[in-house]
Amino acid sequence: MTIAINETHDPAVKSWVESANRAEGDFPIQNLPFGACRRRGSSQPPRVGVAIGDFVLDVSGAHRAGLLPGVAEPVALACQSSSLNKLMALGQPHWSALRRELHSLLRADGPGAAGNQDAGRKHLLPVAEAEFCPPAEIGDYTDFYASIHHATNVGSLLRPDNPLLPNYKWVPVAYHGRASSIVVSGTPVKRPAGQSRSKPLEPVQYAPTERLDYELEVGFYVGPGNALGSPIPMGEAEPHIFGLCLVNDWSARDIQAWEYQPLGPFLAKNFCTTISPWVVTLEALAPFRTAAFRRIASDPAPLPYLSSAEDKEHGGLDITLEVWIRTQKMQQQGAEPVRLSSGNFKDMYWTIAQMLVHHASNGCNLRPGDLLASGTVSGAKSRGCLLELTTGGATAIDLPGGEKRRFLEDGDEIILRGSCQSPQFARIGFGDCRGTVQSASA
Repeated sequence: MTIAINETHDPAVKSWVESANRAEGDFPIQNLPFGACRRRGSSQPPRVGVAIGDFVLDVSGAHRAGLLPGVAEPVALACQSSSLNKLMALGQPHWSALRRELHSLLRADGPGAAGNQDAGRKHLLPVAEAEFCPPAEIGDYTDFYASIHHATNVGSLLRPDNPLLPNYKWVPVAYHGRASSIVVSGTPVKRPAGQSRSKPLEPVQYAPTERLDYELEVGFYVGPGNALGSPIPMGEAEPHIFGLCLVNDWSARDIQAWEYQPLGPFLAKNFCTTISPWVVTLEALAPFRTAAFRRIASDPAPLPYLSSAEDKEHGGLDITLEVWIRTQKMQQQGAEPVRLSSGNFKDMYWTIAQMLVHHASNGCNLRPGDLLASGTVSGAKSRGCLLELTTGGATAIDLPGGEKRRFLEDGDEIILRGSCQSPQFARIGFGDCRGTVQSASA
């Protein structure tokens, strides 16, 4: 069930929050992503908020002030929480109704716009004064491997003659990550230590990783979820997806190379995962749906439980994704970040619906706030991590000022960005997903 385009997507609508009307801004009135934050320095618990321009609207405060009259009681109660879990559990009809109410409140030509503006400003917090928290209490985190380009590029480093394992085109491969080490954008990332072996005949050592990497990913949060033992059919998948965010799955490649056999990723990936603070709802992304990845004729068709005509035609998402770096030297010189790569989420071999359905296909119960991530987003000409960009560290990347990188160094800041653009609709963005590498001794 693909969400329909409605009045909340109208590109002609402007907001009385002037900063939301910038053409290149991430948070116009057509976006309205959800998050959790509090005023910086406050000891109060986080509150559910919506991004609008350079501000955060306190949803619960606006409701108590009578500015969201059409919001049902279950939604109002959910928005009084310090996270989005209760709202996520309510389901698509409630999410959509709240979005319409927020849109009506914030539009410049809405009913009672002058009064809304005067009263609404009392519930706006400047983003610059906000301290962001993870938007949901994430009970479980699963990371997929859904880009065939990434899987081929990495497989070529390990198995040049046979980069893809036999199951890849049949099953959405994934591993269970560590929810406790997921942090919100801006949190420092301490360089991890672990076991590694640089060459086959050399001794195994325990030391800080020398091959720290980022991975450009998109994550999505589970909504209502399913009962234990009850799979989710393809036709019912999207009502279980609340919204999307950006994910940086930091990876220690030398530790990973030593430990991943025979059971896959472990300490090389569970030391830290960074998420963007905003959750862009699936409804906000409705104008940017596209066809699923077009498989070549020799590829197997998805098995029936992973297949639907609607997902084939509209299961993809046209999201431009970028990775930027700002080294410590650049920061000291006041230089701007430089872009390392750009790709698009529509290049993923498996759709978000297929990932969710496969995850629940054995009866595994997904719960509100669970996070599922796509795996590294790479394309035919784009590379979503340094392992790919440097061909396993064999070729250094040249940066301004004479710097080079094979893998990340202490002080490097990595910034992930995502946006959707179309001539027929307003541009919407995801906000930054940032993390700066700290030394192992920090």
